[in-house]
Amino acid sequence: MNSRNLALIAAFLTAVIYGVSFTVAKEVMPKYVQPYGFITLRVFGAMLLFWFSSLFVKHQKIDRPDFFRIIAAAFFGVALNMLTFFKGLSYTTPITAAAIMVTSPILVMLLASILLKEKLRKQKILGVLIGMIGAIVLISYGHEISANSNAIFGDFLVFVNAASYAMYLVIVKKLTQKYNPFNFVKWLYTFGFLMVLPFGFQEVVDIRWDLIPELSLWKIAFIVVFTTFVTYLFNLLALTKLKPTTVSIFMYLQPVIATIYALYVGSDSLNLIKVVATLSIFLGVYLVTKPVKN
Repeated sequence: MNSRNLALIAAFLTAVIYGVSFTVAKEVMPKYVQPYGFITLRVFGAMLLFWFSSLFVKHQKIDRPDFFRIIAAAFFGVALNMLTFFKGLSYTTPITAAAIMVTSPILVMLLASILLKEKLRKQKILGVLIGMIGAIVLISYGHEISANSNAIFGDFLVFVNAASYAMYLVIVKKLTQKYNPFNFVKWLYTFGFLMVLPFGFQEVVDIRWDLIPELSLWKIAFIVVFTTFVTYLFNLLALTKLKPTTVSIFMYLQPVIATIYALYVGSDSLNLIKVVATLSIFLGVYLVTKPVKN
Protein backbone atom coordinates (compact mmCIF):
# COMPACT_ATOMS: atom_id res chain seq x y z
CA MET A 1 0.00 0.00 0.00
CA ASN A 2 1.45 3.36 -1.02
CA SER A 3 1.86 6.32 1.31
CA ARG A 4 -1.00 8.28 -0.26
CA ASN A 5 -3.47 5.48 0.45
CA LEU A 6 -2.22 5.30 4.03
CA ALA A 7 -2.82 9.05 4.33
CA LEU A 8 -6.38 8.61 3.02
CA ILE A 9 -6.98 5.84 5.59
CA ALA A 10 -5.68 8.14 8.36
CA ALA A 11 -8.07 10.90 7.26
CA PHE A 12 -10.95 8.41 7.11
CA LEU A 13 -10.25 7.04 10.60
CA THR A 14 -10.16 10.62 11.91
CA ALA A 15 -13.68 11.16 10.55
CA VAL A 16 -14.86 7.90 12.16
CA ILE A 17 -13.52 8.89 15.58
CA TYR A 18 -15.02 12.38 15.34
CA GLY A 19 -18.32 10.87 14.20
CA VAL A 20 -18.79 8.86 17.41
CA SER A 21 -16.97 11.11 19.88
CA PHE A 22 -19.61 13.83 20.06
CA THR A 23 -22.11 11.42 21.62
CA VAL A 24 -19.45 10.17 24.01
CA ALA A 25 -18.54 13.71 25.09
CA LYS A 26 -22.16 14.77 25.59
CA GLU A 27 -22.63 11.91 28.06
CA VAL A 28 -19.92 13.44 30.26
CA MET A 29 -20.34 17.17 29.62
CA PRO A 30 -21.64 19.25 31.33
CA LYS A 31 -22.96 16.75 33.91
CA TYR A 32 -19.54 15.87 35.29
CA VAL A 33 -17.13 18.23 33.51
CA GLN A 34 -17.81 21.77 32.29
CA PRO A 35 -16.91 22.58 28.64
CA TYR A 36 -13.78 24.69 29.16
CA GLY A 37 -12.55 22.33 31.86
CA PHE A 38 -13.00 19.44 29.43
CA ILE A 39 -10.99 21.31 26.77
CA THR A 40 -8.19 21.96 29.26
CA LEU A 41 -8.08 18.25 30.18
CA ARG A 42 -8.05 17.29 26.49
CA VAL A 43 -5.21 19.61 25.57
CA PHE A 44 -3.16 18.81 28.68
CA GLY A 45 -3.54 15.06 28.18
CA ALA A 46 -2.67 15.27 24.48
CA MET A 47 0.34 17.47 25.27
CA LEU A 48 1.73 14.83 27.64
CA LEU A 49 1.09 12.04 25.10
CA PHE A 50 2.83 13.91 22.30
CA TRP A 51 5.85 14.75 24.45
CA PHE A 52 6.10 11.09 25.51
CA SER A 53 5.72 9.86 21.92
CA SER A 54 8.42 12.24 20.68
CA LEU A 55 10.96 10.29 22.77
CA PHE A 56 10.68 7.39 20.32
CA VAL A 57 11.36 9.29 17.08
CA LYS A 58 14.50 10.90 15.71
CA HIS A 59 14.93 14.38 17.15
CA GLN A 60 14.72 17.36 14.80
CA LYS A 61 15.65 20.87 15.86
CA ILE A 62 12.85 23.36 15.19
CA ASP A 63 14.08 26.49 13.41
CA ARG A 64 13.30 29.61 15.43
CA PRO A 65 11.14 31.28 12.70
CA ASP A 66 8.96 28.13 12.58
CA PHE A 67 7.99 28.61 16.23
CA PHE A 68 5.89 31.58 15.12
CA ARG A 69 4.06 29.29 12.68
CA ILE A 70 3.60 26.70 15.44
CA ILE A 71 2.17 29.35 17.80
CA ALA A 72 -0.24 30.48 15.06
CA ALA A 73 -1.24 26.85 14.40
CA ALA A 74 -1.79 26.34 18.16
CA PHE A 75 -4.03 29.41 18.29
CA PHE A 76 -6.18 28.45 15.30
CA GLY A 77 -6.05 24.65 15.61
CA VAL A 78 -6.27 24.19 19.37
CA ALA A 79 -7.30 27.26 21.37
CA LEU A 80 -9.71 29.22 19.15
CA ASN A 81 -10.95 26.05 17.42
CA MET A 82 -11.95 24.20 20.60
CA LEU A 83 -13.09 27.16 22.71
CA THR A 84 -15.46 28.60 20.11
CA PHE A 85 -16.93 25.20 19.23
CA PHE A 86 -17.77 24.19 22.80
CA LYS A 87 -19.13 27.65 23.65
CA GLY A 88 -21.12 27.84 20.43
CA LEU A 89 -22.52 24.38 21.00
CA SER A 90 -23.86 25.49 24.39
CA TYR A 91 -26.05 28.07 22.60
CA THR A 92 -27.07 26.35 19.38
CA THR A 93 -28.20 22.83 18.52
CA PRO A 94 -25.89 19.97 17.49
CA ILE A 95 -27.76 19.70 14.18
CA THR A 96 -27.22 23.36 13.30
CA ALA A 97 -23.61 23.26 14.46
CA ALA A 98 -22.88 20.25 12.28
CA ALA A 99 -24.48 21.96 9.28
CA ILE A 100 -22.28 25.02 9.76
CA MET A 101 -19.16 22.89 10.13
CA VAL A 102 -19.52 21.61 6.56
CA THR A 103 -18.42 25.05 5.35
CA SER A 104 -14.90 24.23 6.56
CA PRO A 105 -13.75 22.36 3.40
CA ILE A 106 -14.83 25.33 1.26
CA LEU A 107 -12.90 27.71 3.52
CA VAL A 108 -9.87 25.41 3.34
CA MET A 109 -10.06 25.36 -0.45
CA LEU A 110 -10.18 29.16 -0.61
CA LEU A 111 -7.40 29.70 1.95
CA ALA A 112 -5.19 27.07 0.32
CA SER A 113 -5.60 28.77 -3.05
CA ILE A 114 -4.60 32.13 -1.54
CA LEU A 115 -1.85 31.16 0.93
CA LEU A 116 -0.47 27.95 -0.62
CA LYS A 117 -1.18 28.82 -4.26
CA GLU A 118 -3.12 25.57 -4.59
CA LYS A 119 -4.94 25.45 -7.92
CA LEU A 120 -8.75 25.50 -7.81
CA ARG A 121 -9.48 22.60 -10.12
CA LYS A 122 -13.04 22.08 -11.35
CA GLN A 123 -13.14 18.46 -10.17
CA LYS A 124 -12.28 19.41 -6.57
CA ILE A 125 -14.70 22.37 -6.54
CA LEU A 126 -17.48 20.09 -7.80
CA GLY A 127 -16.60 17.44 -5.20
CA VAL A 128 -16.65 19.95 -2.33
CA LEU A 129 -20.03 21.35 -3.41
CA ILE A 130 -21.64 17.92 -3.94
CA GLY A 131 -20.35 16.74 -0.57
CA MET A 132 -21.58 19.91 1.14
CA ILE A 133 -25.10 19.53 -0.28
CA GLY A 134 -25.25 15.90 0.82
CA ALA A 135 -23.98 16.75 4.32
CA ILE A 136 -26.48 19.58 4.81
CA VAL A 137 -29.39 17.36 3.68
CA LEU A 138 -28.28 14.48 5.90
CA ILE A 139 -27.80 16.73 8.93
CA SER A 140 -30.85 18.95 8.64
CA TYR A 141 -33.48 16.56 7.22
CA GLY A 142 -36.36 16.22 9.65
CA HIS A 143 -34.91 18.62 12.23
CA GLU A 144 -36.00 22.11 13.22
CA ILE A 145 -33.34 24.82 13.22
CA SER A 146 -33.57 27.29 16.09
CA ALA A 147 -33.48 31.00 15.28
CA ASN A 148 -33.38 32.76 18.67
CA SER A 149 -30.69 35.35 19.45
CA ASN A 150 -28.55 33.02 21.58
CA ALA A 151 -28.68 30.39 18.86
CA ILE A 152 -27.56 32.93 16.25
CA PHE A 153 -24.60 33.88 18.45
CA GLY A 154 -23.84 30.20 18.91
CA ASP A 155 -23.99 29.69 15.14
CA PHE A 156 -21.51 32.54 14.71
CA LEU A 157 -19.10 30.94 17.19
CA VAL A 158 -19.34 27.59 15.39
CA PHE A 159 -18.59 29.33 12.09
CA VAL A 160 -15.53 30.96 13.71
CA ASN A 161 -14.52 27.46 14.79
CA ALA A 162 -14.88 26.16 11.22
CA ALA A 163 -12.84 29.07 9.86
CA SER A 164 -10.11 28.67 12.49
CA TYR A 165 -9.80 24.94 11.76
CA ALA A 166 -9.52 25.72 8.06
CA MET A 167 -6.75 28.21 8.77
CA TYR A 168 -5.00 25.63 10.98
CA LEU A 169 -4.94 23.02 8.18
CA VAL A 170 -3.37 25.53 5.80
CA ILE A 171 -0.81 26.85 8.33
CA VAL A 172 0.31 23.44 9.52
CA LYS A 173 0.79 22.06 5.99
CA LYS A 174 4.27 23.60 5.59
CA LEU A 175 5.30 22.24 9.00
CA THR A 176 4.35 18.69 8.02
CA GLN A 177 6.48 19.04 4.88
CA LYS A 178 9.53 20.07 6.90
CA TYR A 179 9.33 18.10 10.17
CA ASN A 180 8.21 14.77 11.52
CA PRO A 181 4.83 15.54 13.18
CA PHE A 182 5.98 14.23 16.56
CA ASN A 183 8.79 16.81 16.63
CA PHE A 184 6.60 19.90 16.39
CA VAL A 185 3.11 18.91 17.52
CA LYS A 186 4.33 18.60 21.12
CA TRP A 187 5.15 22.30 20.95
CA LEU A 188 1.85 23.03 19.23
CA TYR A 189 -0.06 21.49 22.15
CA THR A 190 2.21 23.11 24.73
CA PHE A 191 1.39 26.56 23.39
CA GLY A 192 -2.25 25.52 22.98
CA PHE A 193 -2.41 24.41 26.62
CA LEU A 194 -1.06 27.77 27.80
CA MET A 195 -3.75 29.49 25.71
CA VAL A 196 -6.73 27.48 27.02
CA LEU A 197 -5.56 27.21 30.66
CA PRO A 198 -6.90 30.65 31.74
CA PHE A 199 -10.36 29.69 30.43
CA GLY A 200 -10.60 26.21 31.94
CA PHE A 201 -8.42 26.23 35.09
CA GLN A 202 -11.26 26.93 37.52
CA GLU A 203 -13.57 24.41 35.87
CA VAL A 204 -10.88 21.74 36.23
CA VAL A 205 -10.46 22.62 39.91
CA ASP A 206 -14.24 22.32 40.39
CA ILE A 207 -14.42 18.75 38.99
CA ARG A 208 -15.68 16.25 41.60
CA TRP A 209 -13.71 13.22 40.50
CA ASP A 210 -15.17 11.12 43.31
CA LEU A 211 -18.68 11.55 41.86
CA ILE A 212 -17.79 10.54 38.29
CA PRO A 213 -18.77 6.92 37.46
CA GLU A 214 -16.05 4.61 36.18
CA LEU A 215 -17.68 4.39 32.73
CA SER A 216 -17.65 8.18 32.41
CA LEU A 217 -13.97 8.23 33.36
CA TRP A 218 -13.29 5.86 30.47
CA LYS A 219 -15.26 8.17 28.19
CA ILE A 220 -13.12 11.12 29.28
CA ALA A 221 -10.03 9.04 28.55
CA PHE A 222 -11.43 8.18 25.09
CA ILE A 223 -11.88 11.89 24.27
CA VAL A 224 -8.35 12.73 25.44
CA VAL A 225 -6.56 9.80 23.80
CA PHE A 226 -8.54 9.18 20.61
CA THR A 227 -10.54 12.34 19.82
CA THR A 228 -7.59 14.62 20.61
CA PHE A 229 -4.25 12.77 20.44
CA VAL A 230 -4.98 10.16 17.74
CA THR A 231 -7.12 12.37 15.47
CA TYR A 232 -4.66 15.27 15.45
CA LEU A 233 -1.81 12.84 14.77
CA PHE A 234 -3.72 11.15 11.94
CA ASN A 235 -4.60 14.54 10.45
CA LEU A 236 -0.96 15.58 10.51
CA LEU A 237 0.14 12.30 8.94
CA ALA A 238 -2.52 12.74 6.25
CA LEU A 239 -1.29 16.27 5.53
CA THR A 240 2.22 14.97 4.80
CA LYS A 241 0.87 13.32 1.61
CA LEU A 242 -2.42 15.12 0.90
CA LYS A 243 -3.47 18.68 0.24
CA PRO A 244 -5.43 20.55 2.96
CA THR A 245 -8.55 20.56 0.73
CA THR A 246 -8.41 16.77 0.43
CA VAL A 247 -8.02 16.27 4.20
CA SER A 248 -10.86 18.67 5.01
CA ILE A 249 -13.34 16.91 2.68
CA PHE A 250 -13.41 13.96 5.10
CA MET A 251 -15.35 16.19 7.51
CA TYR A 252 -18.37 15.41 5.34
CA LEU A 253 -18.15 11.77 6.48
CA GLN A 254 -18.76 12.70 10.12
CA PRO A 255 -22.57 12.98 9.81
CA VAL A 256 -22.53 9.70 7.85
CA ILE A 257 -20.68 7.96 10.68
CA ALA A 258 -23.03 9.55 13.20
CA THR A 259 -26.05 8.27 11.24
CA ILE A 260 -24.60 4.75 10.98
CA TYR A 261 -23.94 4.75 14.72
CA ALA A 262 -27.49 5.96 15.39
CA LEU A 263 -28.86 3.16 13.21
CA TYR A 264 -26.71 0.66 15.08
CA VAL A 265 -28.08 1.69 18.49
CA GLY A 266 -31.61 1.97 17.13
CA SER A 267 -32.09 5.71 17.61
CA ASP A 268 -32.56 6.50 13.91
CA SER A 269 -34.18 5.01 10.82
CA LEU A 270 -33.16 4.76 7.18
CA ASN A 271 -35.02 6.27 4.22
CA LEU A 272 -34.40 7.21 0.59
CA ILE A 273 -33.38 10.81 1.30
CA LYS A 274 -30.71 9.72 3.78
CA VAL A 275 -29.40 7.12 1.35
CA VAL A 276 -29.15 9.64 -1.51
CA ALA A 277 -27.51 12.24 0.78
CA THR A 278 -24.97 9.68 1.97
CA LEU A 279 -24.15 8.61 -1.59
CA SER A 280 -23.64 12.26 -2.61
CA ILE A 281 -21.18 12.70 0.26
CA PHE A 282 -19.18 9.68 -0.87
CA LEU A 283 -19.27 10.98 -4.45
CA GLY A 284 -17.93 14.35 -3.26
CA VAL A 285 -15.16 12.66 -1.28
CA TYR A 286 -14.26 10.54 -4.32
CA LEU A 287 -14.01 13.56 -6.62
CA VAL A 288 -11.77 15.47 -4.20
CA THR A 289 -9.50 12.53 -3.32
CA LYS A 290 -9.17 11.26 -6.91
CA PRO A 291 -5.80 12.42 -8.34
CA VAL A 292 -6.24 15.09 -11.00
CA LYS A 293 -4.13 14.80 -14.14
CA ASN A 294 -2.31 17.98 -15.08
